[in-house]
Amino acid sequence: MYCFAKSSIEDMHVEDLRLAIFNYICSAKDKKEFVLKLKNINEQQNSKNKQKDIIEFLAKFDIVVKQIFAQNHNLKFHRQLASKLLIDKKAFVCFCSEEEIKHKKEQAKQSNSSYSYDGTCEKMSNDEVLGCEKPFVVRTKRPKQTISFTDNIKGKISFSPDEIDDFIIVKKDKTPSFDFACAIDDMFQDTSFIIDQENNEINTSRQNLIRQYLGYEKPISYAHLPKIANKDDIASIKSMLDDGFMPEAIANYLILLGNKTPKEIFTLQEAIHWFDITKISNKPINFDIRELKKINQEHIKLASDLRLNELLGLEKSYSNLIRFYANKISLLTKIKEKIEKIYSKKIAPKEFDKEFKIIKEAIKNLTIEFETFDEFKDKLMQITKLTGESFLIPLTVLLTSETQNSELNELYPLIKKDLKKITQ
Repeated sequence: MYCFAKSSIEDMHVEDLRLAIFNYICSAKDKKEFVLKLKNINEQQNSKNKQKDIIEFLAKFDIVVKQIFAQNHNLKFHRQLASKLLIDKKAFVCFCSEEEIKHKKEQAKQSNSSYSYDGTCEKMSNDEVLGCEKPFVVRTKRPKQTISFTDNIKGKISFSPDEIDDFIIVKKDKTPSFDFACAIDDMFQDTSFIIDQENNEINTSRQNLIRQYLGYEKPISYAHLPKIANKDDIASIKSMLDDGFMPEAIANYLILLGNKTPKEIFTLQEAIHWFDITKISNKPINFDIRELKKINQEHIKLASDLRLNELLGLEKSYSNLIRFYANKISLLTKIKEKIEKIYSKKIAPKEFDKEFKIIKEAIKNLTIEFETFDEFKDKLMQITKLTGESFLIPLTVLLTSETQNSELNELYPLIKKDLKKITQ
C-alpha cells in the first residue's frame, strides 16, 4: 500500500504534489492500493469538505482516490499502544513544561551544542510520577544503538541515539504525535512502501524505532525525494493552475524533474509504464518556471479542443481561435485573455478617435465577406480613404483591443464571420 497525507489543498506545494504523483504512479505500477490520509481534521463536516476538496484537486492531475483514511480514526489504538510502550518501559511520561524545554534549548545553543532531552523525567520513580499532577506528554526512550534504513534513492541512512532523542509520542491533549500516528497507521494498513520528503528522514527513523519497540517486523521500503532547492520562490499549485498552467504539464514536469525519462513530453498514465523511482537523482534540484512554460505549451498543443474548452471555460464556437493561440502562447490565461479582448467592447485610441469611428462605421456597412485580410483591408482603405498608422492602429484596436498585432493576416479568417459582433 502507498499513502499520501495532506490536510488541505490551500497550501499544496510542488513538493506535496510530487509526493502524491510518485505515490500514485508506484501504487499503479505495483498494483497496490493508493490511500489518501487526512491529517489533523477533527470536525466531521470539516472532514467531509476537506476530503472532497483534496479528491477533486488530485483528480485534476489524473490521480484517482479510491480509499480515504482519517488519521484520528485510529486514536483508540494509538493510546492503547502508547500504554503498551509505557508498560514495557520503552516510553515514559514527561512533566517538563514548554518553557523549561525552551530554556534548555537556548542553553544548548549558547554553548554551541545540539539539544537532546536530558532525561529529567525518565529518572522519576513510580511514586513521583503518580504524585505529580502537572500536565504531561509521553516520550519514547532513545535507542541504545544507531537506527539505520536503506533508501531506494539515497542508499543507507543512519541516525545516532542522540539524534533520534527521547521524542514525544503523545501530546498533552492525549492525541498522538504525527510520527507515532504514522508508525501505528502504517502497521495497521500494511504499508509496503513509503515515499517522503528528504527532510523527513529522521521521522522515518523514529517511526521505525516505534515499530521496532512494538515488535513489528514486516519490512517497509523507503524513498526520500531530494528537496527542491528554490521551493520558497515557487507559487502554490493552486496559484499555478490559476496562472494558466495545465495540470498535465505540471505533472509532466514534476515527474521529469531530477529524473531519467525516455521522453520529455508525456502523460501520467504513460509514465506508469516506465517510471522507476530508483532513477531519481539524490541531489537537490531547482524548479525552472521557464521550462515548465515550454512543457505547458506542448501540452496545450496536444490537448483536444474539448479539453481546452473545458479548461478555458469557453464555448465550442471559439475552438478555432483557441487552437490558433495554442500554437503561439504558453499559458491558458493568456490565450483566454487574447480571445476575450477580441470580443470585448473596444475603446478608441485618443489620437485616432475620429479614424476609429470612421472604420467602425465602414465595417458595419460592409455587405460582403472578404476571404483574406488583404482584401478586407484594401476595401476599407478604399472606403475610408485612410492610410498608414491612422488606418492600421484603429483597425487593429477594433479587431483585437491592441494597438499592434502582427497576426492579423492569420487571425482574420478565424474571425471574419464575427466582424460585426467584434466591432460593434
